[in-house]
Amino acid sequence: MTSIPAATVRTRVHVPLRFADGFSVTAEVVTFHGLVDGAEHIALVLGEAGGRPLVRLHSECLTGDVFGSARCDCGPQLREAVERIDAVGGVLLYLRQEGRGIGLYNKLDAYALQDAGLDTYQANTALGLPEDGRDYTSAAQMLAALGVTDLDLLTNNPDKAGQLRALGITVAETVPTGVHATPDNLHYLHAKATHTQHTIALPGLASLAG
Repeated sequence: MTSIPAATVRTRVHVPLRFADGFSVTAEVVTFHGLVDGAEHIALVLGEAGGRPLVRLHSECLTGDVFGSARCDCGPQLREAVERIDAVGGVLLYLRQEGRGIGLYNKLDAYALQDAGLDTYQANTALGLPEDGRDYTSAAQMLAALGVTDLDLLTNNPDKAGQLRALGITVAETVPTGVHATPDNLHYLHAKATHTQHTIALPGLASLAG
């Protein structure tokens, strides 16, 4: 288990959220001091505390979360996660990790390579960048600062659970998100399922474990 420095809560503020489909909810938005990467990550505390909290680590995706890009499933996953976490109580960590950690401009460069035939991981590699550069140490710090060290994790990505466990967070259960496939993101989702073993059931793929 990796030892990590403690972070502390900086600010708590209630923010009413409204999504394009009309779903609305109020979240307690929390900021932090002492995050190891210095980024402005936030936590959205949702629902009523009760049993083991449901947690999602959601990496920022400007194109999907804000502009509704259909090239990925990020926007629909964010919308789904907020409602599901609010229903049972838990936390959504909104992490400033655009493009699996490579940044917005590099992500758009990678899109251009994908248009030429590479998959999402091959495109990153062709740019001399990591396939997935995300480190979840700050996420573990945020959870510990909120007193959340035993949780269920809403994810299709086994790396998130693995990293959190290595950082001292108890992930009791991984809970898959829905599959948000479109004609524009099917190649992207297939790459995630086959290359990094995301638990996504897609046409043409066998049942995937993770």
